[in-house]
Amino acid sequence: MVEGSMTQGAGQGPEVERTATLRDFRVPAYVHQTGPYPQGAGESAAGPVTEPVNYPDEYTPTQRDLPVINRGDTLQVTVDPAAAPSPAAQPGAGPGPLYVVGDVHGYLDELLAALREKGLVDAAGQWCAGTARLWFLGDFTDRGPDGIGVIDLVMRLSAEAAAAGGYCKALMGNHELLLLGAKRFGDTPVNSGAGTATFQAAWLLNGGQKTDMDRLQDHHLQWMARLDAVEEVDGHLLVHSDTTAYLDYGRSIEDVNDTVRETLTRNDADEVWDLFRKFTKRFSFRDEGGADAVRSLLDTYGGTRIVHGHSPIPYLLGEVGSEEGEDSGGPVVEGPHVYADGLAIAMDGGVTMAGKLLVQELPLAT
Repeated sequence: MVEGSMTQGAGQGPEVERTATLRDFRVPAYVHQTGPYPQGAGESAAGPVTEPVNYPDEYTPTQRDLPVINRGDTLQVTVDPAAAPSPAAQPGAGPGPLYVVGDVHGYLDELLAALREKGLVDAAGQWCAGTARLWFLGDFTDRGPDGIGVIDLVMRLSAEAAAAGGYCKALMGNHELLLLGAKRFGDTPVNSGAGTATFQAAWLLNGGQKTDMDRLQDHHLQWMARLDAVEEVDGHLLVHSDTTAYLDYGRSIEDVNDTVRETLTRNDADEVWDLFRKFTKRFSFRDEGGADAVRSLLDTYGGTRIVHGHSPIPYLLGEVGSEEGEDSGGPVVEGPHVYADGLAIAMDGGVTMAGKLLVQELPLAT
């Protein structure tokens, strides 16, 4: 990780769109422990509070997403992209190298560029990595310009990789739950625990794109609803969200994945909202007690390190770029962020805020 100024796009095309999406994340600088907070929380008659705010279990993600938080103790690991071997492997040589992809949020062009840089797809966007294994950590849509294009690409690469002896798989992110809920339940009121809420309102508030909804088809919905929530690969416990809420859904990986799928199958708006609400929690692995939170997941589900997306690395560091594009001394994200006594690897480089869409081979070289 290299610290410097958070770059801000200027000119035309995707950079302009990414700069505009900063407003989805920009909120007052409250100190916050668990992530998205209910309408009106964290304010007093004198203005924003500065003490940590603990919210009851009923909190709901009905306001825009991320607060700025204080920087915690973290371990920085420098990742040298040039040191990564070619992903192609010879037939019969066993599983190919393992790669993970952080949050994409509709930035299809950036995703294709990052996959090409790692030798996973060719110039035409076709799988060219042989027996390599690729995991997406969720959040394919919202905020960016082409979420459905991202889903179509991942679905196609899954077929192409399987035909080549490798695989391309994906996890369930909170934005998949959000888009499913917005499509299925629309403006149906849900029991949010903090007043009236709807999936449609939450989706729009958190970057929902009309073009994605217009292009959303049944096979996209079926694919999202079948995604796993947790997997363990080569000692890496893969999840989307940096939260311990997965423990609420089972004591094994199979139990969690089955429970999530069964919840979506029952199609109860309140149940799906509660699932979305819990998967929206974040920052559980930061600061004091963060390593213990990671260990609670590793001890239950297996693995020696947890790998997650969801919380952009600039926010985990507590330093972000200016909404106006001024140099504010925030970090330039060049690779994953390792923290929680080296037990957690964050993979959301902050593509929606002029950061980097991360594709990384595992294990990390330390």
